[in-house]
Amino acid sequence: MIRVRALERQNETLRAALGRATAATGPRTGLVQGELRGLRERLQRLGRDRDRLQAERDGLATDLAALRQRLEDETQKREDAEKSLVLFRKDVDHATLSRLELERKVELLMDEIGFLKKLHEEVLVARRDAHAAAQELRDLEVSAPSPAGLAEVEVCKPELTAALREIRTQYESIAVKNLQEAEEWYKSKVPGADRDFGAAEPSQSPDSPGPRNAANRNHEALRLAKQEMNESRRQIQSLTCEVDGLKGVNEALTRQMREMEDEFGEEIGNYQDVVGRLEQEIQQMKEEMARHLREYQDLLNVKMALDIEIATYRKLLEGEESR
Repeated sequence: MIRVRALERQNETLRAALGRATAATGPRTGLVQGELRGLRERLQRLGRDRDRLQAERDGLATDLAALRQRLEDETQKREDAEKSLVLFRKDVDHATLSRLELERKVELLMDEIGFLKKLHEEVLVARRDAHAAAQELRDLEVSAPSPAGLAEVEVCKPELTAALREIRTQYESIAVKNLQEAEEWYKSKVPGADRDFGAAEPSQSPDSPGPRNAANRNHEALRLAKQEMNESRRQIQSLTCEVDGLKGVNEALTRQMREMEDEFGEEIGNYQDVVGRLEQEIQQMKEEMARHLREYQDLLNVKMALDIEIATYRKLLEGEESR
Protein backbone atom coordinates (compact mmCIF):
# COMPACT_ATOMS: atom_id res chain seq x y z
CA MET A 1 0.00 0.00 0.00
CA ILE A 2 2.83 2.39 0.86
CA ARG A 3 4.45 1.47 -2.45
CA VAL A 4 1.26 2.30 -4.33
CA ARG A 5 0.92 5.67 -2.66
CA ALA A 6 4.55 6.47 -3.42
CA LEU A 7 3.97 5.59 -7.06
CA GLU A 8 0.84 7.74 -7.14
CA ARG A 9 2.74 10.71 -5.75
CA GLN A 10 5.51 10.12 -8.25
CA ASN A 11 2.95 9.94 -11.01
CA GLU A 12 1.38 13.23 -9.94
CA THR A 13 4.84 14.82 -9.85
CA LEU A 14 5.57 13.57 -13.37
CA ARG A 15 2.23 14.81 -14.64
CA ALA A 16 2.88 18.24 -13.16
CA ALA A 17 6.32 18.29 -14.73
CA LEU A 18 4.84 17.21 -18.04
CA GLY A 19 2.25 19.96 -17.80
CA ARG A 20 4.88 22.57 -17.15
CA ALA A 21 7.02 21.26 -19.99
CA THR A 22 4.06 21.29 -22.32
CA ALA A 23 3.16 24.85 -21.37
CA ALA A 24 6.80 25.89 -21.87
CA THR A 25 7.35 24.22 -25.25
CA GLY A 26 4.12 25.44 -26.84
CA PRO A 27 3.20 24.52 -30.42
CA ARG A 28 6.27 22.34 -30.96
CA THR A 29 5.26 20.02 -28.17
CA GLY A 30 1.76 19.71 -29.61
CA LEU A 31 3.23 18.63 -32.94
CA VAL A 32 5.35 15.98 -31.26
CA GLN A 33 2.35 14.74 -29.30
CA GLY A 34 0.33 14.44 -32.49
CA GLU A 35 3.04 12.38 -34.12
CA LEU A 36 3.27 10.21 -31.02
CA ARG A 37 -0.47 9.59 -31.08
CA GLY A 38 -0.27 8.61 -34.74
CA LEU A 39 2.57 6.26 -33.99
CA ARG A 40 0.70 4.74 -31.05
CA GLU A 41 -2.37 4.17 -33.21
CA ARG A 42 -0.24 2.59 -35.90
CA LEU A 43 1.47 0.45 -33.30
CA GLN A 44 -1.90 -0.69 -31.97
CA ARG A 45 -3.03 -1.62 -35.47
CA LEU A 46 0.16 -3.57 -35.98
CA GLY A 47 -0.38 -5.33 -32.66
CA ARG A 48 -3.90 -6.30 -33.68
CA ASP A 49 -2.65 -7.54 -37.05
CA ARG A 50 0.05 -9.49 -35.29
CA ASP A 51 -2.47 -11.12 -32.95
CA ARG A 52 -4.69 -11.98 -35.89
CA LEU A 53 -1.81 -13.48 -37.83
CA GLN A 54 -0.69 -15.44 -34.79
CA ALA A 55 -4.21 -16.81 -34.41
CA GLU A 56 -4.23 -17.75 -38.09
CA ARG A 57 -0.81 -19.34 -37.73
CA ASP A 58 -1.98 -21.38 -34.74
CA GLY A 59 -5.02 -22.48 -36.72
CA LEU A 60 -2.85 -23.46 -39.66
CA ALA A 61 -0.51 -25.37 -37.35
CA THR A 62 -3.50 -27.25 -35.91
CA ASP A 63 -4.80 -28.07 -39.39
CA LEU A 64 -1.33 -29.16 -40.47
CA ALA A 65 -0.98 -31.45 -37.45
CA ALA A 66 -4.39 -32.96 -38.23
CA LEU A 67 -3.39 -33.46 -41.85
CA ARG A 68 -0.13 -35.09 -40.81
CA GLN A 69 -1.98 -37.46 -38.51
CA ARG A 70 -4.42 -38.23 -41.28
CA LEU A 71 -1.53 -38.82 -43.66
CA GLU A 72 0.08 -41.21 -41.18
CA ASP A 73 -3.22 -43.08 -40.83
CA GLU A 74 -3.66 -43.33 -44.58
CA THR A 75 -0.03 -44.36 -44.99
CA GLN A 76 -0.54 -47.11 -42.42
CA LYS A 77 -3.65 -48.22 -44.27
CA ARG A 78 -1.71 -48.27 -47.51
CA GLU A 79 1.07 -50.35 -45.92
CA ASP A 80 -1.53 -52.74 -44.53
CA ALA A 81 -3.09 -52.97 -47.98
CA GLU A 82 0.31 -53.66 -49.54
CA LYS A 83 0.99 -56.38 -46.95
CA SER A 84 -2.41 -57.88 -47.66
CA LEU A 85 -1.62 -57.70 -51.36
CA VAL A 86 1.66 -59.56 -50.80
CA LEU A 87 -0.17 -62.26 -48.86
CA PHE A 88 -2.85 -62.36 -51.52
CA ARG A 89 -0.22 -62.79 -54.23
CA LYS A 90 1.26 -65.68 -52.24
CA ASP A 91 -2.22 -67.21 -52.02
CA VAL A 92 -2.66 -66.68 -55.75
CA ASP A 93 0.69 -68.33 -56.45
CA HIS A 94 -0.25 -71.23 -54.20
CA ALA A 95 -3.63 -71.51 -55.90
CA THR A 96 -1.94 -71.40 -59.31
CA LEU A 97 0.45 -74.18 -58.32
CA SER A 98 -2.47 -76.19 -56.94
CA ARG A 99 -4.37 -75.64 -60.17
CA LEU A 100 -1.39 -76.75 -62.27
CA GLU A 101 -0.95 -79.81 -60.06
CA LEU A 102 -4.65 -80.62 -60.43
CA GLU A 103 -4.45 -80.20 -64.19
CA ARG A 104 -1.43 -82.50 -64.30
CA LYS A 105 -3.24 -85.05 -62.17
CA VAL A 106 -6.31 -84.82 -64.41
CA GLU A 107 -4.10 -85.36 -67.45
CA LEU A 108 -2.52 -88.43 -65.86
CA LEU A 109 -5.95 -89.77 -64.96
CA MET A 110 -7.18 -89.24 -68.50
CA ASP A 111 -4.11 -91.08 -69.82
CA GLU A 112 -4.80 -93.94 -67.44
CA ILE A 113 -8.43 -94.06 -68.52
CA GLY A 114 -7.31 -94.19 -72.17
CA PHE A 115 -4.92 -97.00 -71.34
CA LEU A 116 -7.63 -98.98 -69.56
CA LYS A 117 -9.91 -98.59 -72.57
CA LYS A 118 -7.15 -99.78 -74.88
CA LEU A 119 -6.46 -102.71 -72.57
CA HIS A 120 -10.14 -103.59 -72.66
CA GLU A 121 -10.05 -103.62 -76.45
CA GLU A 122 -6.94 -105.85 -76.41
CA VAL A 123 -8.64 -108.29 -74.05
CA LEU A 124 -11.71 -108.41 -76.28
CA VAL A 125 -9.51 -109.17 -79.29
CA ALA A 126 -7.72 -111.94 -77.36
CA ARG A 127 -11.07 -113.35 -76.24
CA ARG A 128 -12.38 -113.45 -79.80
CA ASP A 129 -9.20 -115.16 -81.01
CA ALA A 130 -9.43 -117.75 -78.22
CA HIS A 131 -13.07 -118.44 -78.99
CA ALA A 132 -12.27 -118.81 -82.66
CA ALA A 133 -9.44 -121.24 -81.88
CA ALA A 134 -11.66 -123.29 -79.58
CA GLN A 135 -14.48 -123.37 -82.14
CA GLU A 136 -12.14 -124.45 -84.92
CA LEU A 137 -10.71 -127.17 -82.66
CA ARG A 138 -14.20 -128.46 -81.94
CA ASP A 139 -15.00 -128.42 -85.64
CA LEU A 140 -11.88 -130.45 -86.33
CA GLU A 141 -12.80 -132.99 -83.66
CA VAL A 142 -16.33 -133.33 -85.04
CA SER A 143 -15.12 -133.70 -88.59
CA ALA A 144 -12.42 -136.25 -87.63
CA PRO A 145 -12.78 -139.57 -89.61
CA SER A 146 -14.32 -142.64 -87.98
CA PRO A 147 -12.32 -145.83 -87.34
CA ALA A 148 -13.94 -147.41 -90.36
CA GLY A 149 -12.54 -144.76 -92.63
CA LEU A 150 -9.10 -144.60 -91.13
CA ALA A 151 -7.74 -146.90 -93.75
CA GLU A 152 -8.98 -144.59 -96.47
CA VAL A 153 -7.19 -141.58 -95.07
CA GLU A 154 -4.07 -143.41 -93.91
CA VAL A 155 -2.24 -141.99 -96.89
CA CYS A 156 -3.23 -138.41 -95.91
CA LYS A 157 -2.34 -138.83 -92.23
CA PRO A 158 1.05 -137.07 -92.37
CA GLU A 159 -0.49 -134.09 -94.15
CA LEU A 160 -3.39 -133.88 -91.64
CA THR A 161 -1.00 -134.11 -88.68
CA ALA A 162 1.15 -131.36 -90.10
CA ALA A 163 -1.91 -129.16 -90.73
CA LEU A 164 -3.18 -129.65 -87.18
CA ARG A 165 0.26 -128.90 -85.78
CA GLU A 166 0.46 -125.74 -87.88
CA ILE A 167 -3.01 -124.59 -86.76
CA ARG A 168 -2.15 -125.25 -83.13
CA THR A 169 1.12 -123.35 -83.46
CA GLN A 170 -0.62 -120.38 -85.09
CA TYR A 171 -3.30 -120.05 -82.42
CA GLU A 172 -0.83 -120.52 -79.60
CA SER A 173 1.43 -117.83 -81.03
CA ILE A 174 -1.54 -115.46 -81.48
CA ALA A 175 -2.75 -116.00 -77.91
CA VAL A 176 0.74 -115.63 -76.43
CA LYS A 177 1.41 -112.51 -78.49
CA ASN A 178 -1.85 -110.86 -77.39
CA LEU A 179 -1.24 -111.69 -73.75
CA GLN A 180 2.35 -110.44 -73.89
CA GLU A 181 1.31 -107.17 -75.51
CA ALA A 182 -1.42 -106.62 -72.91
CA GLU A 183 1.00 -107.55 -70.14
CA GLU A 184 3.71 -105.13 -71.30
CA TRP A 185 1.22 -102.30 -71.68
CA TYR A 186 -0.40 -102.99 -68.34
CA LYS A 187 2.96 -103.24 -66.53
CA SER A 188 4.00 -99.84 -67.87
CA LYS A 189 0.85 -98.14 -66.56
CA VAL A 190 -0.73 -99.95 -63.62
CA PRO A 191 1.13 -100.78 -60.34
CA GLY A 192 1.03 -104.41 -59.32
CA ALA A 193 0.73 -105.65 -62.86
CA ASP A 194 3.68 -108.01 -62.46
CA ARG A 195 1.85 -109.94 -59.77
CA ASP A 196 -1.45 -110.08 -61.63
CA PHE A 197 -0.04 -111.09 -64.96
CA GLY A 198 2.34 -113.51 -63.27
CA ALA A 199 -0.67 -115.31 -61.90
CA ALA A 200 -2.39 -115.20 -65.26
CA GLU A 201 0.62 -116.22 -67.40
CA PRO A 202 0.34 -119.79 -68.65
CA SER A 203 3.27 -122.08 -68.08
CA GLN A 204 4.58 -123.66 -71.21
CA SER A 205 6.96 -126.48 -71.68
CA PRO A 206 8.38 -128.17 -74.68
CA ASP A 207 6.03 -131.09 -74.00
CA SER A 208 2.88 -128.94 -73.66
CA PRO A 209 -0.39 -130.50 -74.80
CA GLY A 210 -2.18 -129.57 -77.93
CA PRO A 211 -4.66 -126.83 -78.86
CA ARG A 212 -7.15 -127.80 -76.15
CA ASN A 213 -4.70 -127.02 -73.32
CA ALA A 214 -3.73 -123.78 -75.04
CA ALA A 215 -7.40 -122.83 -75.25
CA ASN A 216 -7.84 -123.64 -71.57
CA ARG A 217 -4.91 -121.43 -70.71
CA ASN A 218 -6.35 -118.70 -72.88
CA HIS A 219 -9.72 -119.02 -71.12
CA GLU A 220 -8.00 -118.73 -67.73
CA ALA A 221 -6.04 -115.70 -68.87
CA LEU A 222 -9.21 -114.14 -70.24
CA ARG A 223 -11.01 -114.80 -66.97
CA LEU A 224 -8.28 -113.01 -65.05
CA ALA A 225 -8.23 -110.24 -67.62
CA LYS A 226 -12.00 -109.88 -67.23
CA GLN A 227 -11.57 -109.51 -63.49
CA GLU A 228 -8.91 -106.90 -64.11
CA MET A 229 -11.25 -105.11 -66.51
CA ASN A 230 -14.01 -105.02 -63.91
CA GLU A 231 -11.56 -103.57 -61.43
CA SER A 232 -10.40 -101.14 -64.09
CA ARG A 233 -13.97 -100.02 -64.72
CA ARG A 234 -14.42 -99.33 -61.03
CA GLN A 235 -11.14 -97.41 -61.04
CA ILE A 236 -12.30 -95.45 -64.08
CA GLN A 237 -15.52 -94.49 -62.34
CA SER A 238 -13.62 -93.48 -59.20
CA LEU A 239 -11.06 -91.53 -61.20
CA THR A 240 -13.80 -89.84 -63.21
CA CYS A 241 -15.49 -88.69 -60.01
CA GLU A 242 -12.15 -87.49 -58.69
CA VAL A 243 -11.49 -85.61 -61.92
CA ASP A 244 -14.87 -83.90 -61.69
CA GLY A 245 -14.17 -82.93 -58.08
CA LEU A 246 -10.74 -81.56 -58.97
CA LYS A 247 -12.21 -79.56 -61.83
CA GLY A 248 -14.74 -78.04 -59.43
CA VAL A 249 -12.00 -77.14 -56.96
CA ASN A 250 -9.94 -75.65 -59.76
CA GLU A 251 -12.84 -73.51 -60.97
CA ALA A 252 -13.57 -72.33 -57.42
CA LEU A 253 -9.92 -71.37 -56.87
CA THR A 254 -9.79 -69.52 -60.17
CA ARG A 255 -13.00 -67.63 -59.39
CA GLN A 256 -11.76 -66.73 -55.89
CA MET A 257 -8.43 -65.58 -57.30
CA ARG A 258 -10.15 -63.25 -59.78
CA GLU A 259 -12.44 -61.83 -57.11
CA MET A 260 -9.49 -61.14 -54.79
CA GLU A 261 -7.57 -59.46 -57.63
CA ASP A 262 -10.51 -57.17 -58.41
CA GLU A 263 -11.14 -56.33 -54.74
CA PHE A 264 -7.55 -55.58 -53.79
CA GLY A 265 -6.88 -53.72 -57.02
CA GLU A 266 -9.79 -51.35 -56.35
CA GLU A 267 -8.75 -50.79 -52.72
CA ILE A 268 -5.15 -50.05 -53.68
CA GLY A 269 -6.33 -47.56 -56.30
CA ASN A 270 -8.49 -45.80 -53.72
CA TYR A 271 -5.62 -45.64 -51.23
CA GLN A 272 -3.29 -44.21 -53.83
CA ASP A 273 -5.84 -41.53 -54.75
CA VAL A 274 -6.33 -40.56 -51.10
CA VAL A 275 -2.59 -40.40 -50.44
CA GLY A 276 -2.02 -38.28 -53.53
CA ARG A 277 -4.79 -35.88 -52.57
CA LEU A 278 -3.48 -35.58 -49.00
CA GLU A 279 0.05 -34.93 -50.21
CA GLN A 280 -1.24 -32.20 -52.49
CA GLU A 281 -3.22 -30.60 -49.65
CA ILE A 282 -0.20 -30.74 -47.34
CA GLN A 283 1.96 -29.08 -49.97
CA GLN A 284 -0.61 -26.30 -50.39
CA MET A 285 -0.80 -25.83 -46.63
CA LYS A 286 2.99 -25.62 -46.39
CA GLU A 287 3.10 -22.96 -49.10
CA GLU A 288 0.32 -20.95 -47.43
CA MET A 289 1.99 -21.24 -44.04
CA ALA A 290 5.31 -20.08 -45.49
CA ARG A 291 3.55 -17.07 -47.01
CA HIS A 292 1.97 -16.18 -43.65
CA LEU A 293 5.31 -16.55 -41.92
CA ARG A 294 6.91 -14.17 -44.41
CA GLU A 295 4.14 -11.63 -43.84
CA TYR A 296 4.50 -12.03 -40.09
CA GLN A 297 8.26 -11.49 -40.34
CA ASP A 298 7.68 -8.34 -42.39
CA LEU A 299 5.28 -7.06 -39.73
CA LEU A 300 7.79 -7.77 -36.99
CA ASN A 301 10.40 -5.81 -38.91
CA VAL A 302 7.97 -2.88 -39.24
CA LYS A 303 7.20 -3.09 -35.52
CA MET A 304 10.89 -3.00 -34.64
CA ALA A 305 11.38 0.04 -36.86
CA LEU A 306 8.42 1.74 -35.19
CA ASP A 307 9.77 0.91 -31.74
CA ILE A 308 13.07 2.54 -32.68
CA GLU A 309 11.24 5.56 -34.05
CA ILE A 310 9.10 5.85 -30.90
CA ALA A 311 12.18 5.61 -28.71
CA THR A 312 13.76 8.42 -30.75
CA TYR A 313 10.69 10.60 -30.29
CA ARG A 314 10.70 9.90 -26.58
CA LYS A 315 14.30 11.03 -26.33
CA LEU A 316 13.42 14.19 -28.22
CA LEU A 317 10.49 14.75 -25.87
CA GLU A 318 12.65 14.23 -22.82
CA GLY A 319 15.18 16.69 -24.26
CA GLU A 320 12.49 19.31 -24.74
CA GLU A 321 11.24 18.75 -21.20
CA SER A 322 14.76 19.15 -19.80
CA ARG A 323 15.01 22.58 -21.40
